[in-house]
Amino acid sequence: MFRPLPLYVGLRYTRARRRNHFISFITLVSIAGITVGVMALITILSVMNGFERELRERILGMAAHATVTGLGGRLQDWRRVEEAARADPRVVGVAPYVRGEVMLTHAGRVSGAILRGVDPAREPQVSDVGDKMVAGALADLRPGGWGIVLGRELALALGARPGDRVTVVTPQAMATPVGVVPRLRRFTVVGVFEVGMFEYDRGVALVHLDDARRLFRLGDAVTGVRLKVTDLFEAPWIARELVTRLPGGYVVSDWTREHANFFRAVRTEKTAMFVILSLIVAVAAFNIVSTLVMVVTDKQADIAILRTLGVTPRAVMAIFVVQGTVIGLFGTLLGVAAGVALALNVETVVPAIERALGIRFLPPDVYYISELPSDLHWPDVAVIAAVAFLLSVLATLYPAWRAARVQPAEALRYE
Repeated sequence: MFRPLPLYVGLRYTRARRRNHFISFITLVSIAGITVGVMALITILSVMNGFERELRERILGMAAHATVTGLGGRLQDWRRVEEAARADPRVVGVAPYVRGEVMLTHAGRVSGAILRGVDPAREPQVSDVGDKMVAGALADLRPGGWGIVLGRELALALGARPGDRVTVVTPQAMATPVGVVPRLRRFTVVGVFEVGMFEYDRGVALVHLDDARRLFRLGDAVTGVRLKVTDLFEAPWIARELVTRLPGGYVVSDWTREHANFFRAVRTEKTAMFVILSLIVAVAAFNIVSTLVMVVTDKQADIAILRTLGVTPRAVMAIFVVQGTVIGLFGTLLGVAAGVALALNVETVVPAIERALGIRFLPPDVYYISELPSDLHWPDVAVIAAVAFLLSVLATLYPAWRAARVQPAEALRYE
């Protein structure tokens, strides 16, 4: 079978035993470096993807995919918005809500919070808070019952338990014979939820929609309507299309805007981690340079003989490009295989290491996410493999260029 000379000689040099064992050692180090770098990149990015997915799911367990509110925080014709939203097949859940900033007091303790009025029958359509109850149930919120559900951290800060009564102080003033005083209302704690996000567990309290409207004197109005769509990544466009079908006077928002800084920070961290870990592959690529430079020095007589037989400098250069490329390709394939295997089994491997060492990397009493999640994205694997292979190929150019410049007479003078 015909094989081009550069490919044949390059492959032969790659698998041939070397007189200089140090060159063979450097070759193995180069392969190992690329393998470790690629494996680390795939694993770390998969874990960061897992954290991003976990946090997104926890955020969207409380936050809707999109919201439609009225100007001034008051939406009078919310039923019209609800009907228009339900007419869109991409919208799978609609629920009105009331939102206001309040101060909660209990047993001499005070804490600020976001008071959210919800309809217990419709809230499961747009959030998972009903599944995150650690005490009581969302259905315990009844109109006129003046019940309240607290986040776990908020309940701990207030020292409140189910059955206790907390006082809700609104910023709205009320005129009385003794002067202007803030509006107060006593609520009974009927439940506690924990979604695993400190922002919500510490700063959100839920009451019935009707009780919230009476507390904030909204009448039949609400603050807005919350939407859940089939594809959360299409929420911005779906919400905007919905508003265009309605008359003016509406404000639309979505989860990507409300938490834009957070997800932008996660994306920036992933990019920075990719660049930092790519340096491992770059160091391994420099090892390829060292290996090929020493091979060129070791094979100068062979190169000179090939040149005297009519092999062109370009073909000589291709021989060493092939050799370096094989090293890079082998290391990249090993790294991809090891990285994918580790990324798919992080949730099994890490607990085994923790049991063996007797430690916890993410103690549950410190971190909300106490296990390392992993979410392997094949496009990330493709990009990592391509970058590693490209660096390996680029590392071959200088040694191959030096090999092409070898002069036969100079190389054979002392042979």
